[in-house]
Amino acid sequence: MTHKQMAAVKMPAKITVRPHQTGEAVFEAILSEDIEWKPFPAFPPSVRLAVLVGRPSEPGPYLIRVKVPRGVKLMPHRHPEDRIYTVISGVFYIGRGDEFQPDRLEAYPPGAVIVLPGNTPHFHWAKSGEYVTQVTAIGPLGLEYVNSRDDPRNQSSSV
Repeated sequence: MTHKQMAAVKMPAKITVRPHQTGEAVFEAILSEDIEWKPFPAFPPSVRLAVLVGRPSEPGPYLIRVKVPRGVKLMPHRHPEDRIYTVISGVFYIGRGDEFQPDRLEAYPPGAVIVLPGNTPHFHWAKSGEYVTQVTAIGPLGLEYVNSRDDPRNQSSSV
């Protein structure tokens, strides 16, 4: 580039630096073997959740993964936030509606992306085996079951 061409290049008058989101201020790589899976009170006991980026309980973007073992059903529920699901492994069966209806389930293979608008009642079933989905959303995360009897947080434990 000649001196004259360099002088003609418009540079931004001011570079704006946006504040970093929670968990995004430092370069980081998260490997599958380093993911810390934990129970989540709003899920059946065998389901696991891992927080990868952000703080789902607070306002702002977050990224989580959910691992559901074969045969487990997540009964009809809704989230106030819009969500983007990416199927990481297994087959993700999801249906929409206020009642669990197996004939309304749609199967999505690894790599599929599902956009679920907030407050859409839906249900899941690990029908053919374990699946892992990755959820991207803007918190705070919310989960309300259509029927409160289906909510594991309302189950009394017998010890």
